[in-house]
Amino acid sequence: MHHPQTLADWEQLAQQIEIPNTAFINNEPYQANGEKLDIINPATREVLAQVASCTKEDIDYAVRCAREAFRDGRWSKLPRAERKQRLLRLAELIRENLAELALIDTLNMGKPIMETYAGDTPFSADHFAWFAELIDKQYDEIAPTDDDALATITREPLGVVAAVVPWNYPLMMATWKVAPALAAGNSVLLKPADTTPLSAIRLGQLAAQAGIPAGVLNIVPGTGPETGQALGLHPDINCVAFTGSTATGKRFMEYSGQSNLKQIWLECGGKSPHIIFADCPELDAAAQAAAVGIFSNQGEVCIAGSRLYVEESIYDQFLEKLLQQAKQMQPGNPLDPNTKMGAIVSQSQWERIINYIEIGQKEGARLLTGGQATMKDLGFYIEPTVMTVDSQDLRVVQEEIFGPVLVVTKFRTEEEVIEYANQSIYGLGAGLWTANLSRAHRVTRALESGLVWINCYFNGNDAIPFGGVKQSGFGRDKSIHALEKYSSIKAAWYHLGH
Repeated sequence: MHHPQTLADWEQLAQQIEIPNTAFINNEPYQANGEKLDIINPATREVLAQVASCTKEDIDYAVRCAREAFRDGRWSKLPRAERKQRLLRLAELIRENLAELALIDTLNMGKPIMETYAGDTPFSADHFAWFAELIDKQYDEIAPTDDDALATITREPLGVVAAVVPWNYPLMMATWKVAPALAAGNSVLLKPADTTPLSAIRLGQLAAQAGIPAGVLNIVPGTGPETGQALGLHPDINCVAFTGSTATGKRFMEYSGQSNLKQIWLECGGKSPHIIFADCPELDAAAQAAAVGIFSNQGEVCIAGSRLYVEESIYDQFLEKLLQQAKQMQPGNPLDPNTKMGAIVSQSQWERIINYIEIGQKEGARLLTGGQATMKDLGFYIEPTVMTVDSQDLRVVQEEIFGPVLVVTKFRTEEEVIEYANQSIYGLGAGLWTANLSRAHRVTRALESGLVWINCYFNGNDAIPFGGVKQSGFGRDKSIHALEKYSSIKAAWYHLGH
């Protein structure tokens, strides 16, 4: 079924596809030694598969394979044009298997099928193609010297890179790490989240099919405490690129210090402010963006606009529009192409979100809509939830909930809202709506954030760097700047004499 279009089509395809369940090391299925992971479909609570889980010994084996591949140059020394062609072929294979990959992610983490089919999966293919095209287009440098010398600055791959990725965009987040790391010439170990390893395993299979040599991309599913820690402490891994919680990011920094001082690149949590000024050019568009900015992907988004600030003079009018948008995003069957919001990834995450909604109300937040678990007999669903707050000190304002929960505050002045927006340990995304060009520039500069959207939210492409400041981490995914994380700079001074 090449282009499924209806709920029945997707349900039929779900019966037919093969769910991958092993690690994939050295271009071969690998039965790891850990206790198997039960992989749950959060929309039905059914077990989809039992997947191999890698122990320290399995990681040692994968690193040996990766290091051997790097040393003999089967990928790192392959002519650039050839590396490019193989990554372009991988992009093509992702497109050819679009429905299957989209379905695997939707079954595994509960997000609506149209988000995976029209968004995450084609974006992943585009991402591999973008970095493939960059391979033979990045120039090295010649430094200024006097006539008796030549000084070159060249980039070399780091060696073995571990990519540790989260469950909220399983294929796309993996792609954001793997594509630039491979483009730079490294060998990679990819550890997907323990709840969502399926599309990563399939990516490994497709990479082998595309001609990525054995040992160059290894998929090592497993738990954080066992598999993640083994990667963080491994003396022969040169770099860990991580997306996930700030607490785990801090742990990887510690592992680096305890081991070989490997580079750590972190993309961690967020509590992004979304600011609506009274001179907002399009209130309807802003209300829709505010709703999509927190409720799409069930709010399980690091850049979710989870703190909404609305100027006092338009507050009531805007809230009415926002609540109308929220009502249109009720959760439904993730396999239905009309569903706007799916299931929460796991029982523990579902319980955490419900707990936060209760904490918010106890602290004095007022519930305007939602706040309830729904379709409980089916799976892990929560209604889109909007709460208003008067104080910025509440836990629901300061802590990342990672669910469909929006907290709204009214503000009076530009200075006041900048202070509110920056009153956070995080600094990943931010949005603002204004028709005033000077204000747009002023506020953008004032916001402590790695990403700012002006009169839109979530927009971007592969050329735009993605990452944050403060405890949202450092380093960047996407763009030419991502390549810098996966290569080191070598300076050479040639004495030419006279």
